[in-house]
Amino acid sequence: MPFAQLLSNAINYPVESLIISTCVLSCVFILGNEYLRYAARIKGFKGPAGLLMIGNLEQIQEDAAEQYRQWSGEYGPVYQIQLGNIPVLVVNTAAAAKALFSQNSQALSSRPEFYTFHKVVSNTAGTTIGTSPYSESLKRRRKGAASALNKPSVQSYVGHLDVETKDFVAELLKYGHAGNTAIDPMPMIQRLSLSLALTLNWGVRMASQEEALFKEITHVEDEISRFRSTTGNLQDYIPLLRLNPFNFGSKKAAEMRDRRDKYLNHLNAGLEERMAKNEHQPCIQANIMLDEEAKLNKEELTSISLTMLSGGLDTLTTLVAWSIALFAERPDIQDKAAEAIKEFHSEDKPLCDALDDQKCEYIVALGKECLRYFTVLRLALPRTSIKDITYEDKVIPKGTVFFLNAWACNMDPYVWTDPEVFRPERWIEKPDAQLFTYGLGYRMCAGSLLANREIYLIFIRMLNSFRIVSDQKINTHPIHGNSDPTSLVAIPKKYKVKFVPKNKTALDDAIANFSSV
Repeated sequence: MPFAQLLSNAINYPVESLIISTCVLSCVFILGNEYLRYAARIKGFKGPAGLLMIGNLEQIQEDAAEQYRQWSGEYGPVYQIQLGNIPVLVVNTAAAAKALFSQNSQALSSRPEFYTFHKVVSNTAGTTIGTSPYSESLKRRRKGAASALNKPSVQSYVGHLDVETKDFVAELLKYGHAGNTAIDPMPMIQRLSLSLALTLNWGVRMASQEEALFKEITHVEDEISRFRSTTGNLQDYIPLLRLNPFNFGSKKAAEMRDRRDKYLNHLNAGLEERMAKNEHQPCIQANIMLDEEAKLNKEELTSISLTMLSGGLDTLTTLVAWSIALFAERPDIQDKAAEAIKEFHSEDKPLCDALDDQKCEYIVALGKECLRYFTVLRLALPRTSIKDITYEDKVIPKGTVFFLNAWACNMDPYVWTDPEVFRPERWIEKPDAQLFTYGLGYRMCAGSLLANREIYLIFIRMLNSFRIVSDQKINTHPIHGNSDPTSLVAIPKKYKVKFVPKNKTALDDAIANFSSV
């Protein structure tokens, strides 16, 4: 059709012409985008078919890790999905994870950047160590964190663990009215985790869940955790959505960022003031600030603080919440724990010695099994390769995004014959078996030693002090009992339990006459 006639039709039939033009341009855009999506796929890897424009995003909005595990039965231990235009390799078995992440540790040392979390939430205070792409700054921060979280350093924090776990037991006794009232333990767990993070980082405690700062930090950090989800923010994968003027996701992310900046500035200013007066308590931030060799700037110091803060509130809190629910449903587990604890500690002294460095084998195994069975961070934070990798004769190009499905690896039937059964004894039978909850390789969790020590002391003191009972059935299934299947962290549904003192007189006396190590 001649150009003059097209122009005439456009003038004479403007609405119809606009509709036709829009349809044609949309088709051209979609076809062009599909070509780009196809060209971006990683050669040699199968994967589930997705939808136009969004790929597999619709299929993994809920319980993504479990969906990935199911797909691995059809597509193999390592396959690819596409989130928008971005191809991602998903690793679902222990053997494949070790082959990729252990043997290519340096090549898989970086993180991808996501618009919502990295460009909106983190554009002022920066990112945690775990979410930062590879850089010289990251190397400095990891070195600083490693020195603060190695075994000798963790041993030096025992006094803090002693005080906070004592207060945790005291709160369970107080708010539960000595076992007469069923309570939601989450506020007590959050106070424990938050106070530990504040004490270790800034040298200040969160003595009560009644404080306004407690409510602010726990709320904001919970909201920010949702923005770290690899599936919950569609604008991360579909850039067109970022142009939406009514984008409430970005607006809320910015609000949480500003509120977090406020309390971070408050905590940092308080520490600097105490240091100027030489009134500060030993803590990670002060130690690093006084270490001339560390050479960390303000943003890097904040990154380390955020790492400790988010790690404790995200993972430790949630793990303990799941565990308490399971203990209430499994009196047999409580019985076995009680028998094992008796070898080292007495019920007449319910606050077991904080210097006990994980001597009770069953409690160590119980902690590992809770970490495995619930795998609260089911998809380990994603990686990006910084150079080409060869896997089973297939070349994976530099810049590829990887998801380590820690949930699927922990439930691997080639490692465990009964992975869906909660059985702590497996860790006594195979003490050197791999636990994937903390990740694998160069970017695995730097705080695993501290977390294990915390979990051990929480469990042994709680189970030696109380019988945990529930009047109602609690759903402790790691999938069906998850309150928010879209979240990065698996959180149990709300529940209430009773903490019945085994020896109230002895417990009251231990709390009243407590003296920290």
